Amino acid sequence: MEEIKAATGGDFRPVDYFKITVFGFAVSALWGSLHTIVLPMRLLDFVVASSKNTYLGLLTLSGLLLAMLVQPIAGLVSDRSGFRWGRRRPYILAGTVITLLFLPGIGLAGGYAAIFTIYCLLQVSTNTAQGPYQALIPDLVPAGRRGVASGVKGLLEIIGGLGLVYLIVYAGNYFASEGVSWLWVVLGILAMLLLAAMLVNVITVRERPALPEAQPPLLSTLYKSFQINLRADSGFILFLISRLLFTMALTTIQAFAFYFIQDVVGAADPAKTTSEVLVAVGAGLIIAVYPAGRISDRVGRKPVLVTSGILGSTGMLFLFFVPSYAYVLAGAGLIGVAGGIFLSTNWALATDLVPKSEEARYLGLANMATAGGSALARLVGPVIDFFNRQSAGTGYQVMLLMCLAYFVIASLLIIKIRTRN
Repeated sequence: MEEIKAATGGDFRPVDYFKITVFGFAVSALWGSLHTIVLPMRLLDFVVASSKNTYLGLLTLSGLLLAMLVQPIAGLVSDRSGFRWGRRRPYILAGTVITLLFLPGIGLAGGYAAIFTIYCLLQVSTNTAQGPYQALIPDLVPAGRRGVASGVKGLLEIIGGLGLVYLIVYAGNYFASEGVSWLWVVLGILAMLLLAAMLVNVITVRERPALPEAQPPLLSTLYKSFQINLRADSGFILFLISRLLFTMALTTIQAFAFYFIQDVVGAADPAKTTSEVLVAVGAGLIIAVYPAGRISDRVGRKPVLVTSGILGSTGMLFLFFVPSYAYVLAGAGLIGVAGGIFLSTNWALATDLVPKSEEARYLGLANMATAGGSALARLVGPVIDFFNRQSAGTGYQVMLLMCLAYFVIASLLIIKIRTRN
């Protein structure tokens, strides 16, 4: 396989965008499938239906809090690493191998405590790989092409995180009719994708060796993983809060979509209907993600991101006022367009704001906001169950109003961001 290395604008080719971002496709496929379909269905084997949102929320909250800690630390350690074959790929390789060892535990778990433990271990291992992986765009992509690279990254993550869920549901149902366990088919597909994407990344990407002059003490290194200069990085802090809120809106819908469709839409086959709704989201994402990255390179990041907040808010209103199947699809499509714009343009804004020589650490913090938003979104689970006990379906209406507020506040914060001097 032909390798790529750090390039100037002239020798960075279209295929290179794929090579440095394909690992994100597999990671998104893993977590999109687990969070949207596998875990909600698996938990019904262990918990009572009236508390299902609470148990799902607490499970994923705990794992994502671990992700918030692990990813920036792994990013900082990789920034200061001096392996002969690069700063990022050794961690991508190690984290993936460990993930493949833990993944079968989702099928083997015999109770809530066991699946809770396996889920947390998977968060640690995948984020050990993902923190360093995030730095490949600022490491290797010329500055004028990072919007496009972020668009490709977002597109692959969409296909992995949403589009693949649809295929997995149907593939699983097919094999289940042949007497093969649906769950093991899904886990096997995810494992093969993760392994293949890791190999493509590790084999085809060549990094420049970066040998640090001196290694700082471990404790000071860990402390610095989360250190931000409040004055110099004020724009980055606003960016983190905005990213956290936007992620909370998107993740809340994804996390509780299965139960929302089961309880409010009343679908006979919630898994199939959820996958169809995700296809609508994915269509919106695919339409928007690549053009948004290119447009943001020309007109700036902020106007494009504010537009995404407006579209996301409109989608939430569709779900709130008319929770029928057709309107759920329409609202999901609008939210998908908003998410596509966000995925490419917000990440491009992050690469604009990070300081030189600390790209992986700062991008790890950006993903800490992502993980934090994903984690905090799970706290809505007990809120949904509480209001549903007062009046059936009310909890989901509260959820949608909260998501609407997240979109609006995130957009207002984007307007106030100033780029680094």
